[in-house]
Amino acid sequence: MPVFHLKGIVKQYDWGGFSLIPSLLKEPNSNNQPFAEYWMGTHPLGDAMVVTHDGQKPLSSLVDPLPYLFKVLDVKDMLSIQVHPSKEAAEKEFARENEAGIPVDSSQRNYKDDNHKPELMVALSDFWLLHGFKPPEELVYTLLNVVELREMLPIFNQSGYSGLYTHIMTLPQAEVNRILQPLITNLDTIYKDNDPDKYDEDHWVQKAAKAFNRDGNIDRGIFSIYLFNLVHLKKGEGIFQAAGVPHAYLEGQNVEIMANSDNVLRGGLTNKHIDVGELLKHVKCEATYPAIITGEALDAITVHYKAPVNDFSLDRIELAVGKSIQFIADTTTILLATEGAVIINKEINLGTGHPVAVVFPGTSYTITGASEGSTIFRASSPA
Repeated sequence: MPVFHLKGIVKQYDWGGFSLIPSLLKEPNSNNQPFAEYWMGTHPLGDAMVVTHDGQKPLSSLVDPLPYLFKVLDVKDMLSIQVHPSKEAAEKEFARENEAGIPVDSSQRNYKDDNHKPELMVALSDFWLLHGFKPPEELVYTLLNVVELREMLPIFNQSGYSGLYTHIMTLPQAEVNRILQPLITNLDTIYKDNDPDKYDEDHWVQKAAKAFNRDGNIDRGIFSIYLFNLVHLKKGEGIFQAAGVPHAYLEGQNVEIMANSDNVLRGGLTNKHIDVGELLKHVKCEATYPAIITGEALDAITVHYKAPVNDFSLDRIELAVGKSIQFIADTTTILLATEGAVIINKEINLGTGHPVAVVFPGTSYTITGASEGSTIFRASSPA
């Protein structure tokens, strides 16, 4: 089959931004609605449409379900702290909830499918996130220097990461309020005239307190902002989220590729369902040393972002005007133009308004730069 334009699915979650995705799609956002995510794949909750000569057809009607889901994210407000199960755990727990008769679309459901959800993201702008527990020396420093958290230090010294995280996630709400309310009050006083820098956890604590505290109750996810690594990615840098690693996106724009799953276990900074018992079964309570992925140059044009899974593969291609690169699609491949414009096989124009194309297996295709500074992401799965 030849190459076709692909129309993804917009997700208008409350935390989304207002301009990135509408500008990519060249769609006016006249109602000022949040455009949080743009899905490109065959997920049941968002099946992309192939623009064929005979009209639009669901991508899932033309290929087997893709092992990956490709997305654009515009994170204006922070997302929930979350963990994803391993493949083995997802299969076991999905079957258990099925046997218990919990509807798949129930808000009380933890496992929506039997797949794992490893994720690889690459920043399209400065991007801030939480990623795994701080190394021990950094965590001890934090617990000593944030006065309101000092009572947590003996727990960490005696019971380690698991004991500390279990403690904060099972604290009665009254105790959460007792510890965190003075902290938030002090921050409001300290930063009355000047906002804290984004490199400082205090910035995100204040933002979280304004967004998630309800009816006088403080979201316990605020503890995790101090316990986890605060990571800043520059444009073009990436990071991988393995099963069990707690993480939360805080602010910025990115492309993200993941296994085709919707299994999310939440640990705070959210109004959605939290099941502490299930969360604690899967979270890796251990020191994490963030590994920022700068990409491996395959040639002068292509950078590959390596991930330790077989579900997906992601490359970034940068082309000047008139420069070309040729590929053969071993598996179903999705091309996304995030900057500039390119032409594929001298017939498909990819750029603002029509930023996505799908290439079916066995197709030979050539990408040619049509404007300066064109950037294309190529999502696929290993053959």
